[in-house]
Amino acid sequence: MRFIPVISLLLGSWLALPAVAAEAQDWLERLADAGQRQSFQGTFVYERNDSFSTHRIWHRVEEAGVVRERLLQLDGPEQEVLRVDGSTRCVSGTLVDQLDDPQTWSARDLNSQRLLESYELRIIGKSRVAGRAAVVLALSPRDQHRYGVELHLDQESALPLKSLLLNDKGQMLERFQFTQLDVGVLPTDQELQSGAGCQPVAAGNARAEVVEAWRSDWLPPGFILTRVAERRSPVSDEQVASLVYFDGLARFSVFVEPLRGAMAADARSQLGPTAAVSRRLATPDGNVMVTVVGEIPLGTAERVALSMRAIGEQAIQ
Repeated sequence: MRFIPVISLLLGSWLALPAVAAEAQDWLERLADAGQRQSFQGTFVYERNDSFSTHRIWHRVEEAGVVRERLLQLDGPEQEVLRVDGSTRCVSGTLVDQLDDPQTWSARDLNSQRLLESYELRIIGKSRVAGRAAVVLALSPRDQHRYGVELHLDQESALPLKSLLLNDKGQMLERFQFTQLDVGVLPTDQELQSGAGCQPVAAGNARAEVVEAWRSDWLPPGFILTRVAERRSPVSDEQVASLVYFDGLARFSVFVEPLRGAMAADARSQLGPTAAVSRRLATPDGNVMVTVVGEIPLGTAERVALSMRAIGEQAIQ
């Protein structure tokens, strides 16, 4: 495993020649396409917030281009997700309450040209993960509003063998790493069959698309609004507006809920890479609670929360 001080040094001082930068961009484009072309199955570990878990994945690309994928946690509480073309079909365990969006992020969302606006892309070396040779890419943020990423891509398939999420000091916030990977192995129908506890995601549980009613007076450079939706609050009968912002790699969500006279305190917390900030905002229609959640620095989340405004109206300060 690469030591964090070494990673920090490489991220901070590596000088990439144009040819190297072009090669790194080519690898990123191969990554974006890898999961759409290749079937695989394997076991990976996931680490964040001093918590460590092991997972099994089955990923099958069918003749029509349909991608079926099953994820199963192997230790601790049984948790499972079944997806078809990135859309969640069923979930189990605590993931039922955590399901935020039936359409999940995948490597095919990567846009190398767009990423270069917010990140500096470099090849920083080679490694070996799960017994497979890998090329190591570093995506260093161009500002303080996002985290750095180190990607170890399989030299044969360009699939991600390992990824590290790093703060501005080069300290690891999150780790994903395969311990065993079989590329080209087609998962069977039985392996892609979800367990009895996997609850179907009904259309009623998904967020309904709504007319945009909120905007932000400030966003970190490179982030754009990708989804506006609405769903019923799990603790009240109020409808909660949801806005999702994406910079091509990082994502955060903003939730706006009417308070209707309810007492609610401002809050801010940072758990590993995930920031959560809640701020009350006064509007002509009454107070609302704005909550920003995502893998962005705490100060960035705070600034976004304070910048939210109802479209067509000025907030009352």
